[in-house]
Amino acid sequence: MISRRVLLRNGGMALLSLGFAPAFVRRTAAAGASRRKLLITIFQRGAADGLNIVVPFGERDYYTARPTIAITQPGGGRDGGALDLDGFFGLHPRLAPLLPLWQQRSLAIVHACGSHDPTRSHFDAQDYMESGTPGVKSTPDGWLNRVLKAERRPDALPESPGSTPSPASPSAPASPFRAVALGPQLPRTLQGTAAALAMTDVNRFGVRGGAGTQASFEAEYAAAADRVLQRTGQDAFDAMRQLDAATPGRYQPANGAAYPRSAYGQALKQIAQLAKADVGLEVAFAESTQWDHHANEGAANGQLGNRLDDFAQGIAALVTDLGSRMQDVVILTMSEFGRAVAENGNRGTDHGHANAMFVVGGAVKGGKVHGRWPGLAPAQRHEGRDLAVTTDFRDVFSEVAVRHLGVKDARAVFPGYAISPARFPGFLA
Repeated sequence: MISRRVLLRNGGMALLSLGFAPAFVRRTAAAGASRRKLLITIFQRGAADGLNIVVPFGERDYYTARPTIAITQPGGGRDGGALDLDGFFGLHPRLAPLLPLWQQRSLAIVHACGSHDPTRSHFDAQDYMESGTPGVKSTPDGWLNRVLKAERRPDALPESPGSTPSPASPSAPASPFRAVALGPQLPRTLQGTAAALAMTDVNRFGVRGGAGTQASFEAEYAAAADRVLQRTGQDAFDAMRQLDAATPGRYQPANGAAYPRSAYGQALKQIAQLAKADVGLEVAFAESTQWDHHANEGAANGQLGNRLDDFAQGIAALVTDLGSRMQDVVILTMSEFGRAVAENGNRGTDHGHANAMFVVGGAVKGGKVHGRWPGLAPAQRHEGRDLAVTTDFRDVFSEVAVRHLGVKDARAVFPGYAISPARFPGFLA
């Protein structure tokens, strides 16, 4: 007899539960052939150095504070200078794959952005950013999970009737692939009562085991579903079969897109695969790691440059692969906090405060660095050492939730925060 909660592992992973299926499992057939909005979030875990990623080369104090790791001004230095954006800010030279997006005005940047909570703990800051409640550790769910439950404007719902759930249409069936994290576990931001999946390989999603395991499990599960769930459990296997049919194992990226071979690059490739399979994907999550550079960070070359190669090539490949679908996609990057303005004695940087976020998409007001620049003079720094926060990260998240995903009222998504469109950075139409 199969127990009420079954977990079988063999590379890929799927979790099915008799208590879980009614809220989670719905048919995905109606999700196809509709124009739906998709949000892809990328978390740079480890506190990326926003000052060397989006370089304030027009700020004298930047060079005073970083004598060995500063990125040289555009056109300067044998290792390559910053890629000029607007005469004051420039991209790290290893972000060259993203420069065409800036020039096409589909890439916007929000600088001096972050949390007003003073923590310098990776764990706490990541928790606060993913929960959307800085300073509050007791929040039970993540902000993206709350977005999934939020009421949407009618004009923001997909065109295909009944393909997407929302409180505005509670009877509409939900796709089990509505919210997906590409990774071994569900991130904090997607945890909560709304259904979400974590998977490491979309081509191996399902019930795995020895020969005949899926067939025997499905037969017994279906019998239990008939008795207890009025056949909703069987829909789980329908979803698996649909995903198998919609995402063939030998996926070929379009338009010559070449993803990095890293776990991060392959996660973005699979997000594109799911998006193009039309299985109802609305929110996707991927992460890039190893951004904590306390020593030997490097300037144009070095540890940071190597991470930026992977980071930029992945986003560029994703945009290229999705092609015209990018008109309905927003890619949002984030990191838990930035780095100190001054380099340390190990030619690295210590934990800081504000950071830079990237926003990419067809409806993005790109070609602009949004937000108020606070300056890097010692008197202008947070606690005398860090880039000060002038844009709360919740205003960035709220703008995406409201203007891209069509959330009617973001106050339910960010409890305890006074949401005001007047504070939105303004990177979306």
